[in-house]
Amino acid sequence: MNNNKLFLKRKLLTLFSSTVILSSALLVSNQAAAEVSFEDKRVEWIVPFKEGGGSDTWARFYGPHLSKALPGNPTVVIKNIPGGGSTKGANQFQRRGKNNGLNVLGTSGSTQFPYLLGDIRVKYEYKDWDVVLASPTGGVFYVSSDLGINSAKDLLQLKNHQLKYGSQGATSLDLVPLLAMDLLDIDVQAIFGMKGRGAGRLAFERGEVNVDYQTSSAYLKKVIPLVEEGRAIPIMSWGMLDENGDIQRDPTFPDLPHFFEVYEMLHGKKPEGQGFKVWKSFFVAGFAAQKGIFLPQGTAPEVVETWRNAVEKATQSADFKAQSSAVLGEYPQLVHEEAQKAFKAALDISEEDKAWVVNWLFDKYKVKL
Repeated sequence: MNNNKLFLKRKLLTLFSSTVILSSALLVSNQAAAEVSFEDKRVEWIVPFKEGGGSDTWARFYGPHLSKALPGNPTVVIKNIPGGGSTKGANQFQRRGKNNGLNVLGTSGSTQFPYLLGDIRVKYEYKDWDVVLASPTGGVFYVSSDLGINSAKDLLQLKNHQLKYGSQGATSLDLVPLLAMDLLDIDVQAIFGMKGRGAGRLAFERGEVNVDYQTSSAYLKKVIPLVEEGRAIPIMSWGMLDENGDIQRDPTFPDLPHFFEVYEMLHGKKPEGQGFKVWKSFFVAGFAAQKGIFLPQGTAPEVVETWRNAVEKATQSADFKAQSSAVLGEYPQLVHEEAQKAFKAALDISEEDKAWVVNWLFDKYKVKL
């Protein structure tokens, strides 16, 4: 046998052996996962925001479905830990999260952005955690009816108004609407310190601010009634990415123009330049995998697999499918490899985009990172 044939034979034997080992490992993992049970247990799900916002609405919708899908039907309890633009709850999970499958964290773009930007408050590491769900979403920007405008084409009329927006912080998911307003040449005073988007919405309802934005889940549940009462006027969605990576209308809000459409409507040209490139990068980071469920570092593979299988089971159930559109919107819920890929993309920001937005944050809001 010549050397080439001998080398090929050895490679094939190595590949076959690796495949057998991998298949055996997967079989053992699946068997072990089938034996995991949370009967008579209590799952604590940390949500690093106050009650009433998009993340809280999302988690409280998912909770009962996961209770049914997890083996042993444990009680799923939502624990809200707001503060630090969502970093407080995530930091606590990093420090104290138990790896027995009974502690999970629900993250949002407002948890991801400080991490991406190197915010000094961040003491957590996404790479330490195992993702079990990636939940894409959208968002809607709306204004008070007291401002006297009815649609996006009237936005420039607001240049003479004092606009106020209740924000969790410039490095939170609020970066997306704040940068959008700046790119539209609409001056908005950001009132920082809100404990979550729910707090921003309540400030809007009390008349303390007159423009607001909510992610799809909170908008559908909490803001649509304000629209129906004539108190809120929907202006635009942020849009969604199509298969080519272009911004298109959000399928949950097809009648609303997306941000890029609104810019072209107001300025007579398509958006271009580094600012829009950065906005799109952070839009992808904040919305393509906007919310996620994570298990802490050191969780056994069979427990991780049990959770992933349970999430898949929950999202495929008839009850979930019948209810999800009205609560979460028209977005796919990603599990297994799709969830991992979504967060890998969401947590990948170029150094160029990061440097630009760090400079913008300092110039606009004197935020140092």
